[in-house]
Amino acid sequence: MKLSASLPIEVVKMAFDSIAAHKFRSTLTILGIVVGIVTAIVVASILTGMRQGIVSMVEEFGTNNIYVFHLSMGGASNNRDERNRKPLTDADANALLGQSTAIEDIALVNPGIGNFGPSFDDNMKYEGRNYRWANCDGVTTNYDRISNLSIREGRWLTEADNFQRRNVLVIGVDAREALFPNQNGSPIGKVVRMNGDTWEIVGVIEKRNSGFFGENEEDRKVFMPYRTSRKVAPLRDFLLMIVQGKQGQLTDAVSEIESVMRQRREVKYGEPSNFDIKTADAFIEQFDGIIGGVGLVAIAISCLGLLVGGIGVMNIMLVSVTERTKEIGIRKAIGATRSAIVFQFLLEAMTLTFFGGVIGIVLAIGISNLLMLLIPSMPAKVELWMILLSASVSVGVGLLFGVLPARKAARLDPIECLRYE
Repeated sequence: MKLSASLPIEVVKMAFDSIAAHKFRSTLTILGIVVGIVTAIVVASILTGMRQGIVSMVEEFGTNNIYVFHLSMGGASNNRDERNRKPLTDADANALLGQSTAIEDIALVNPGIGNFGPSFDDNMKYEGRNYRWANCDGVTTNYDRISNLSIREGRWLTEADNFQRRNVLVIGVDAREALFPNQNGSPIGKVVRMNGDTWEIVGVIEKRNSGFFGENEEDRKVFMPYRTSRKVAPLRDFLLMIVQGKQGQLTDAVSEIESVMRQRREVKYGEPSNFDIKTADAFIEQFDGIIGGVGLVAIAISCLGLLVGGIGVMNIMLVSVTERTKEIGIRKAIGATRSAIVFQFLLEAMTLTFFGGVIGIVLAIGISNLLMLLIPSMPAKVELWMILLSASVSVGVGLLFGVLPARKAARLDPIECLRYE
């Protein structure tokens, strides 16, 4: 008949008693586990939150939209040939509308007319207040519909504004707060100074619901009619096309855009395109590639911490086997099996690392909540899968690094153990 201590519940109790008897040593041992788990959860929560923000932002702008530009989108290029590419033209947009069957509409954007060179001064002034971060875009009148913009005050740009090249602006919420702070009245109809001329504000766009770290570029935007932007900044000839594909025909639209544009820009067969096409999915994939590198660094740091913690667990368990040699001999002499001994020491190792995982999870949740408290726009929410995965990994580390000490304890000769002093 086996000793009752060989029963799982008794072995679990003995494992907890052994850890409780060496609290300080056990705490030092699991520090590596704690650091690894905290790093993994905090970084994962931030990256996951950032990705959710990007996905929400892209979906809010329109999942059926295709962006066409003569330069690579999503990052600056140091390629001289790319910088020398000729910009897209209005005729390109007309050709796409005329030759494609999968395109619903196209919005034209003259982006950032004040950001390149001294040709346009986009510093807005009103009664002694300045808005120095006006990111002015010239847009066609269908831009609001294609990009799902909502108007908070006033109106959007009209065909008459565009045709007559009027000096009218639709501003974002950041510009409104900078130029008209704490003002109960509407800014609609107010006249501001920009680029040495007067401009009438005709509308204020609604703040976007989603953004990167709570910020959205369009909240800082100032929109003017497309033809007006060509008049006031004639040297700024960049053109971004936002192509709206027909429902369910996004892939066909992309293929048709590429085919028409390659033909118009005289790209030979086998040569890379001298323009860029991006869809919502492509932007998300590009972001995934960026955060993937950050995630790998975080995983490496976490693995280093878990490795240090695992080695510490193995070391303390080997010491524990030596300290309890006589106890092991007595247990074997009164009927404890090898499997019971292995189970006991493995359980001690897994319990030790599990405690480290629990402490790490609690600290990570606290740090994430603190980050969101101090920086409300920081997306650092800890999700359930992170907790479950971290707990499983911490237990797995104990299992992996506890095998050697457990096998050593199980192989001890009971007679030699009883003689051990």
